[in-house]
Parts: sequence; C-alpha cells; structure tokens
Amino acid sequence: MEREMMDNYVLPLLWTTLMFGGCLARVVTVSPGPLIRVESQPVSIRCDVNDYMGPREQDFEWMMSREANGARMKIISTFDASYSHASLSKRVASGDISVMRLQDNAVELKIAEAKSQDAGFYWCQTPSTDSVISGNYEAQVQLIVIPNTLKVTPQTPRSVIPEGSDVTLSCNVTRELTQPTYLSVTWSLKKGGTSEEILTFGPQGDVVTGAKYTRRYADGAIRLVPGRNGLFELVISRVTTSDEGIYECNGTEWTHENGGKWIQIVGSTKEMGTVAVTPTGQSLSVKASSSSSPPSTSLHLTPGDKLMLLCSVTADNLPSLSLEVSWLANGRDMVTMERSGVVISNMSAGSAQTNHGEASIERIGANEYKLAVRRLSTEDAGAYACRVRAFIEKGGKSSGGGGRWHMAAEKTSGPVMVKVSQIEANFTLDIETIVHPQMTSEPTELACHVTNITHLPLGGRLGVTWEHIALPGAASEPQATHSIGSMDGYGNLVPGAMYSDRLESGMMSLTKVQPDTFKLRFLHTQEIDMGQYVCAVSAWSVSSQGDMVKTAEQQSLPLTVRWDAKRPSLNVAAKRVREASVGGATFEMSCTVATQNLGEAGYSVLIQSQDSLESNVRTIMTLSPDSVVQHGGATDPNRRDSLVLTKSGPAEFRFRLGGVQLSDRGFYWCDITAWTKQQPGQTWTRATSAESNKVKIDFQENGPAFSIAIHSDTTTVYPWQTAKMKCSLRVSGSSPKTDHLAYEVRWFFTRLRGGQTTTQVASVDRFGVVRKEFRNSSSDVSIEREDTHSYTLNVHSAHDSDSGEYHCVATPWYLSASTGAWTQAEELTSSRIFLTVRFAVWESLKLPLLYGVSASIGVGLFSLVLGLVCAQCCCRNAAHTPRSRNKLMDLEMD
Repeated sequence: MEREMMDNYVLPLLWTTLMFGGCLARVVTVSPGPLIRVESQPVSIRCDVNDYMGPREQDFEWMMSREANGARMKIISTFDASYSHASLSKRVASGDISVMRLQDNAVELKIAEAKSQDAGFYWCQTPSTDSVISGNYEAQVQLIVIPNTLKVTPQTPRSVIPEGSDVTLSCNVTRELTQPTYLSVTWSLKKGGTSEEILTFGPQGDVVTGAKYTRRYADGAIRLVPGRNGLFELVISRVTTSDEGIYECNGTEWTHENGGKWIQIVGSTKEMGTVAVTPTGQSLSVKASSSSSPPSTSLHLTPGDKLMLLCSVTADNLPSLSLEVSWLANGRDMVTMERSGVVISNMSAGSAQTNHGEASIERIGANEYKLAVRRLSTEDAGAYACRVRAFIEKGGKSSGGGGRWHMAAEKTSGPVMVKVSQIEANFTLDIETIVHPQMTSEPTELACHVTNITHLPLGGRLGVTWEHIALPGAASEPQATHSIGSMDGYGNLVPGAMYSDRLESGMMSLTKVQPDTFKLRFLHTQEIDMGQYVCAVSAWSVSSQGDMVKTAEQQSLPLTVRWDAKRPSLNVAAKRVREASVGGATFEMSCTVATQNLGEAGYSVLIQSQDSLESNVRTIMTLSPDSVVQHGGATDPNRRDSLVLTKSGPAEFRFRLGGVQLSDRGFYWCDITAWTKQQPGQTWTRATSAESNKVKIDFQENGPAFSIAIHSDTTTVYPWQTAKMKCSLRVSGSSPKTDHLAYEVRWFFTRLRGGQTTTQVASVDRFGVVRKEFRNSSSDVSIEREDTHSYTLNVHSAHDSDSGEYHCVATPWYLSASTGAWTQAEELTSSRIFLTVRFAVWESLKLPLLYGVSASIGVGLFSLVLGLVCAQCCCRNAAHTPRSRNKLMDLEMD
C-alpha cells in the first residue's frame, strides 16, 4: 500500500522535473563585437544571463586571451576577490579594471583607460545554478584597441566683424583610418561659463542644430560647407551682437557596432577664437545737402521752383543693410522709401506742406537718395532732414527673401535750410494779323506774342483772354466789348457767351502754339466779326495749396480787322437731257450751279416737283454735301430703284426717273444750297441757296391693242375621242413685257348652229385658276395654257351631247407703264367653231352581229351532237331483239 502511494507521488514529481529541465536553457550574452576602442579611453563590456534556474542574483566571471584559441587569463569575478590573474591584480585593486552590477542578471566590465595589451578576446562566464545543465554558460566578444590619432585643428576667425556681415568658422578634423570608424564635427559658442551647441555634422552625415539656431539654419542664415581632407566650414550670415563670444570646434570619432548602436570612442574640443560684432549704429552716417554744385545746407528759392536735395548714407557694412529712407520737413514726415523700394507719401491733401504726389524720392546710387519737391510755395520754407533706418535680415542669403528683419540702427542728418520768397513776373505784348480776310467766309488768324518775360517763377505758366470790340453799327450795341474766350494757367478753355457755339463746333479756335505765343483763328469769318481785337495775358504760379493762381496780367493794344463785305450768290440752271414722251420711258434732267463771292464749297440738292404751278410742292430726293442720297416722303417705296440722283461734275447734278407714269406728270426743279468748311472733318456751314427753273413732264397714255381668234385641227371626232380647240390672242401697239400681261379666258357652248343661248363650259382667270361648270354629259373638259397668248380647251371622251358651237371670250390685263397699276382692257369675243361627234353604224352593229352568229353556231353544233347520241342508242336495241319476218308480215296484214 505504501509503495503504491510513493509511486503516486514520485512519478508526477519526476515528470515535472523533466518538463522544466526540457523547457529552460541558460543564455549568456555580451555586447556585440568586435568592439573598437581608443587607447587611454574607457571601455565597458556588458554581460547578461537569461532563462536560468536558481537564485535571481547570478555571479559572473571575466577572462581574456590575446588569441581566440590561446590560454585564458582570469580578470575579475563578482564572488571571488582573489580570482584575478597576478598580472592584473594591481589594476583590479586600483580600480582601473572593475565590474559593476547593473541588475541581478546583468553586469558590466569596465576598463578606465584602455591599453594596447588589453586588445584580445573576452569571455563572460556564469557558474551553474541550474538543476539540469542546459544552454550556454559563457559568451565571447573581441576588443580592438587602436591608438588615438584624432586631430582637431581650427582656424582662427576674424576677431571684429561688422553687424550684418558673414563669419566663416573653419575646422579641420582628421584621424588615421585603421579600423572602420567615423567622424563628427560640432561648433559651439561659449559665453561666460556656458557653452551652447550651434551645429553638429556626422557621424552618419546628418545635421543636428542647437535649439536657438534651428530657425536660422532653416532660413539659410547658417550654412555647412564640407571640404576636402577633413576641412569643415560653418558660415553664419548676417551676424548680430548676439553672435559675439568664444567659438569652439569639437571633433569626435565614432564606431558603429553590430547591434546598430553608435558609440563615441574619442573626442577633442578646441577653441577657435573670440569674435566681436561691431553695431551698425557706430559706423552709420547720414548727411543731407542740396543737389547743386557745390553742395550747400542753405537754399534760397522762389515760388514755383523745384527743390532738389540729396541724402548720402555710409556704413562699414552697407552691402549687408536694407535701408528705409524718409525726408522730414520741419520735423514731419514728407515721403518715405521703404526697404522694398515702395514710396509712401505722408503729406495729406489739406497739409500746409506739398500735396500728395508733389514730393517724390528716388534712389540714384548705392548710398544716395534724392528728394524732389515741385512747385514750391512760401509755406514750403523750413528745415529739411533725412532720416535713415538700417535693417538686417536674420534669414540667410539663400532663404529667398523670406527671412526676418530687425532694425539695427536709426540716424537723422543735419538740417538743410530752405527759404522761399515771391517775385512778380513782368512781360510785354505784341498782337498781329497772320491771315487777313478779303471777303466774308474767308479764314482769319491773329497772334499774340509775349516777350521780355522776367521773374516768372519755376513752374509758372501764361494764360490769355481774347476780347472783341464791335465796329459802330456792326452790332446791337455800338462799341460793345465781348469776351471771345480765355485760357487759364491749367490750359482750360473758357468760351465767351456769344462765341461758345462756334468754339465748341470748331468754327473758331483759341490755342497756345508756344509757351509765349497765343493764336485766335476764324475758319469762316462773318460780318459781325469785323472790329477791334485785344489779347490780355496773365501770369500764373503755384500756390501753397498746389493750385494755380493768377499773379500778374497785362493787355495789348487793340488790332482792327475789317474788309469790304460782299455777299455770296448762287445761280442754278436746269435743262432736260432725255424727254419722256410715252409712259414707261426715262426722264432725265441736269442742274448746273454758278457762284459768285464764294470760295470752295459743297452743295446739297433737293429734287422737288408739283403737279401744277398752284399745287403742293413734293420733295423727291435729296443729296447732302457729303454725297449721301435720301428719298423724300413723296417717293413710292416700290419705285425707289428707278430714281437716281448723282453729281456728274464739280458743279453739275443729274436726276433720272425711269419708267414714267401718268402720276409723274408735272414740273421738276432743283433746290441747291451752298455749304462751306475750312478743314476736313469739320461741320458744314450754310452760305446761300437758290432754285432752278422748272422742267415739265407731259405725255398721253396709249395702251396696247388686242385681237382674238379660235381654231381647231379637226372639227369632227368620234365618240370617246378628245376634241381640242385653241384660243389665240395677239398684242399690237406698245406691247408690254411678258410678265406685265395676263388674260381671263372663258369658253362657251351652243347646242344649235347659230343659236343665241350659250352655256359657259370652263374659265381660267388671270392668276391661272381654272373653273369648270356643271355638265350632264359623261365627257370631261380641261384648259391648257400653251404660252402667254394661247389657251386650249380639251373635251375628253367626247359624246354626241358635246356636238355644237364653241367660242372663247378673253379679257386682257396689262401693267400700265404710265400708272404703274394693272389695267383691264376691253373684252374680246372670238368667232364660233362647230364640233361634230359622228355616230358609227358598223361599230354599233358589230358586236350584236358577232354575238348572234356565235350563238347560232353553238346551238347547231349542240343539236347535231345530241342527234348522233340518240341515233346510236336506238340502233343498239333493235339488233338485240330482232323481229321475225312472220310477225312482221302479220302486222302488215293486220
């Protein structure tokens, strides 16, 4: 019983032990190698154990060998103080070699200063605490110790740099490549006791910037320029005073272990030098002066002059600066040129200084800015100064203008004193006649010359006023003075009340042909223009508000203009060119113009007519001076193509009327008006007009003569045939056109020869519409138009009831050439023609006879066949039952 119970406990325990022993296997690992380290630099090798049995805290032992298969030398143990080899005991005792527990299952072997003899293979062992030996209990890693060949050689930068300039920090970092190691270089700025990294390059070729320099690097203000043979350059653009301090360069050698981890194995930091940044304000200089030679700081000008001042800017770092330049007048901003070159005027329209747009600024050189003030006034006097604000871009040169700007300095120049005083202008006037008229409607031209002009301010202008003094009796008021027009300092023309229409229409002009010459022109001088003319010239200058004001005025002596007045006259003669003797003919007449006291002119023509000398006048056509033809209200729109009015010569016009009608009879004449103008493009001015003699159109209407005839190719037809009868018309006299002629044709029928009772058979009107009357006959009729003058009546399937007399009646219509309307002529009746429809006897009896003969023959044949059949039947019965002779004899006897 006890044995069975023991078996029940032992067997599960053994099974559990086997299970755990089979699942757990100790794993000892060290840092992935080979490990490359630099001589005299610290070395750390980590060792871990996992998946073990026993206590949580494990012990470790370290051994090494120069060769992979050489004899192992004990280094140090976590539980045995006397474990170390005699050659290493001093280094272990001094702490040069030590072991540090990181966790219960992890330790780290540390060598404070690696030596060349430390190179070799290292083993980490863990004594077994497992119930079953399973897994690995040691791990190996190779340590390579290389000599320290890292060299950092910086170049000393400039010690003093102007603000806004660039500084280049050059550092040479090299090492002897015996093992696969990598380099990195770091620049830093040290101020006081703190050092801040600017930028690090490497070891993977990437760039890492310090927190304060990230944005400047992104803007391009900090640039890395890798060189050859270990030379690295860091360029800091547009330095500011915050970039002052001691710059350092650090070179670091790295190794990349198999686990993917970068390990710094040696580093070296060297000072590059101290850099001081000179503020812009120390070297910035601003000077204002006049643009005259030699430059002056005091000017004396007159109103209307132009003020020109120069602002000169100098600085040590001028190419690195962006300037904002402003001009001040008596301490107030006038105009500013921003850094971008945009000019902003700061003077309001109501300011006592120059108006907006009057003051301008222009950059004429790398360091010179010019102020221009036009049309000075007395209120513009005062002290002028130039203010410069210097800006430095925090972004780099490659940032595309997207950097940040800060104002580095501001300075204002010394003042330039400007004095403005007024001097009144003085001049003399001369008036003369350039073109003198010899008669009315000729041009006139007067000139007013200004001479001996003195003290006219800069920007000043001259204006003029022309006046006319009428001759006694030439106007409603004797010696009345009228203003023709004036031109002010702006050049605006203000016409006088009496001359505004002529000036606006261009018949008169008042111009300034030169700065000192004014002209008055009349394109067509009228009698009321005779008299005396005076020109008054005024001097204008710019006021303090920027407006033109009159400062002086002088008047010339009067100039008399007169001529012998001769009125123009016009004579018009009309004559007949073609006579219209009948309706439809063409009438043509010409009108010739003769003039006196009239120069070059244009003519307008009115063709007028009236039925009689006492009737109303009608306007047929008009022709303007520009040769534009228009039809009058009395013209029929349908006849406008037959009306022609042309200019056949310089002073001759022709009128043509085609297809005259009775309504065109009457008197015709020309009403011609002469028009003049001085220059092409100007409006016409009426000079005079006249009417010609009257030409008469008179004729009698004689219409065409018509005749009618009827005929037929045959007057006898048989039933069911077609009978044709043609009605032909003729025209004599004034034969109209084919499309001007039409007929109404009617056909009549009489049963008896010479009978008076007629019946209409069919008709066709002048529009071609055919109408057929109701008939009892079985035949049909139609009308066929063969040509304009021929109409044929067709009687289809003639019957004996169609026999009789036929005749046609026609009514001609023609388009009258005299009246232009359709006219009905007298009705025409043709002679009569008798149509006979014959009765055919043979044709009537042919079919009945044929039917009778055929029926007789058929009945006879039928009787013959029937007789034969009966005979055959009777003969066959007698042979079958022959009679005896005796009985026959008996019968005979009986």
